[in-house]
Amino acid sequence: MTDKEELQKLKKDLDHLESEISKKEKEIQEKNKEIKDKNQKMEEYHDQLQRLQADFENFKKRSEKNMKDYVKYANENLIIKIIDAYEDFERALEADPKDLKEGVEIIYKKLKDILEGEGLCQIKAKGEKFDPFKHEALMVEDNKDYDDGIIIEELGKGYTLGSKVIKYSKVKVCKRK
Repeated sequence: MTDKEELQKLKKDLDHLESEISKKEKEIQEKNKEIKDKNQKMEEYHDQLQRLQADFENFKKRSEKNMKDYVKYANENLIIKIIDAYEDFERALEADPKDLKEGVEIIYKKLKDILEGEGLCQIKAKGEKFDPFKHEALMVEDNKDYDDGIIIEELGKGYTLGSKVIKYSKVKVCKRK
């Protein structure tokens, strides 16, 4: 091969290499642009995540405050209803002693109506079969007038609020020997 041919071949190889370098530079530029776009997108996602976290923290704080307020004022309606009976007690204490019994009976009825209106029910006890889900046996007695397991006497009233027992009846139960 002559020098001229060799030079042409080298020139051709050089042109080819320059062409390859140019292609690779374009690829690098495209990849750099992709990286830049992805970094920008990642920053947008990061900013969005931070805003969502802040929103969530604010939501949590608001929810906790609302729950505290709800618990704090949950009995407000009941208290408003009881205030009238409370004021009636005050008036009864200032009244003539001969009218006191009648005043207390009126207040008792008013309080009973308020509590029943809120869902309070007295648990039946005397003469009923003992139920450990409603009654608390404080005493047992062998009594020939009652069957085994029947409540002989109610020692303390029990109550339900809706379907939930909030105070168990304290009872004396017949236990045959």
